[in-house]
Amino acid sequence: MFKRLFRCVREFKKPTILTLIFIVGEAIIETLIPFITADLVNKIKAGAALESVIKTGVLLAVMAFVSLACGGIAGFCCARASAGFAKNVRHDLYDKIGAFSFENIDKFSTSSLVTRMTTDVQNVQMSYMMIIRTAIRSPLMLIFSVVMSFVMGGMLAMTFVVIIPVLGFGLWLVGKKAMPAFRSVFRKYDRLNESIEENVRGMRVVKGFSREGYEKEKFGAAAENISADFTRAERIVAWNRPIMQLCLYFNMIFVLLVGSRMAIEGTGSVDVGQLSAMLTYGMQVLMSLMMLSMIYVILTMSAESMKRICEVLGEEPTLGEPENPVMAVADGSIDFDNVNFKYSAKAKRNSLSGVDLHIKSGMTVGIIGGTGSGKTSLVQLIPRLYDATEGTVRVGGVDVRDYDVTVLRDAVAMVLQKNLLFSGTIKENLRWGNPNATDEEMIEACRLSQADDFVQSFPDGYDTYIEQGGTNVSGGQKQRLCIARALLKKPKILILDDSTSAVDTKTDAMIRGGFRTFIPETTKIIIAQRVASVEDADLILVMENGMISAAGQHAELLDTCEIYREIYEQQTRGGADNE
Repeated sequence: MFKRLFRCVREFKKPTILTLIFIVGEAIIETLIPFITADLVNKIKAGAALESVIKTGVLLAVMAFVSLACGGIAGFCCARASAGFAKNVRHDLYDKIGAFSFENIDKFSTSSLVTRMTTDVQNVQMSYMMIIRTAIRSPLMLIFSVVMSFVMGGMLAMTFVVIIPVLGFGLWLVGKKAMPAFRSVFRKYDRLNESIEENVRGMRVVKGFSREGYEKEKFGAAAENISADFTRAERIVAWNRPIMQLCLYFNMIFVLLVGSRMAIEGTGSVDVGQLSAMLTYGMQVLMSLMMLSMIYVILTMSAESMKRICEVLGEEPTLGEPENPVMAVADGSIDFDNVNFKYSAKAKRNSLSGVDLHIKSGMTVGIIGGTGSGKTSLVQLIPRLYDATEGTVRVGGVDVRDYDVTVLRDAVAMVLQKNLLFSGTIKENLRWGNPNATDEEMIEACRLSQADDFVQSFPDGYDTYIEQGGTNVSGGQKQRLCIARALLKKPKILILDDSTSAVDTKTDAMIRGGFRTFIPETTKIIIAQRVASVEDADLILVMENGMISAAGQHAELLDTCEIYREIYEQQTRGGADNE
């Protein structure tokens, strides 16, 4: 885990190393200052000359300045190294998620991925900063201070033999008790983010059903649950301070009581200077232990974040690239040879079973069937969003697994059931289909998709800004813009997954007419709920329970397929789609 994350340091190794170097310098100087101060106190007590006192004072001032400079430079380098490390972690996470297949993404919820790229990365950044700065400084200060305590105070330093184990055990116990609560928080963060995501996306539904109160209660309960875990953990961690203060005051009382007596009676080698140094070293030792306990708590908290990040970084995309990929798609022909498919190896039943299908390039294929019949599952295998569990899917006569994925997907345009427009102008959204499209090409594509009229009606026309999620356009307008975007791609295969459901039948027919004139050589696959959307197709597939129940043209299926005939009769009698 640490090895994988350390790869993200990369170009920030130099500031990391500089941080460590300057931290060591700061720790050495800070432990020498009490030693020289003690010598100065003893000189003053012995009646040293003013010149000697001034020299020692100047030396202390220089050392303090150097220590300050080392600390400042270390802080600057540490901030740069930790922020750069976090940037690289986010970059690697984003790149990894971008390379995931849908099967990989299905393992992680969207809210969980968001939490991993925000809260978890922030925790790891804090840990990295603590490791290269405080986690190095505190042990060094602890070791140097204890060594100097024995040098200065002799047997008086034996107090640390008692204090350090007691304080260390107490702080370890506090950390151990607090960690289960901290660990559970991150899983609850996922659920909280999921609740937020659902409410933002489904705000119209929430308001439409007047469920604001219920959703507020649900969110409040999730937030209260996280707050309770944090409160419980912080309540335990709060014991750090009284334990440290107990040890601190014990050390002060012991040093002052025993050390003063030794100084007054002249027994041992303890003088006033050594006594003051012992108090300073005692504070440094206890503060170092306190910082180590904080590091322990933060690192233990971050261990869960590190694990969650490494789960994503360690996830291997299930869709691998072939060694010698095919770099061109010959045509839009599609072949399914005895294809079986299920979304997960753990799934008990196939989403598709025994699919044998052969589509010639340029054909228009309609797919109709009930919810869950496997329509979307079928078309998702064509651009290799998933791989077939058994059997072979070929495009242009080549197994889709032999193509370069980018080349294959450039040849296939999909207009999904859930249409998505991105923040930006209409032109910027259309150019997702073709980054080099001219204004004339965009206007032509919009005319064919019946989008030009409403776009021209906007005050800014094609420069109209689309809000996040396309909230300032209607569902039908969004669908037509997405179709225009796909047409600009001029693909060899065009897949419309119920993507004209929000437009009227007249507009739907006009769009299909545009396909015949603009992309006659493109293979067109139209998934629809309306028979009217597919009745003029060269081939119509009727799907049921993940299988192709019937295949043929409109007139043929009316005679031979009961399912198709029932759907047609229900719709033509003004049932489901009377518009």
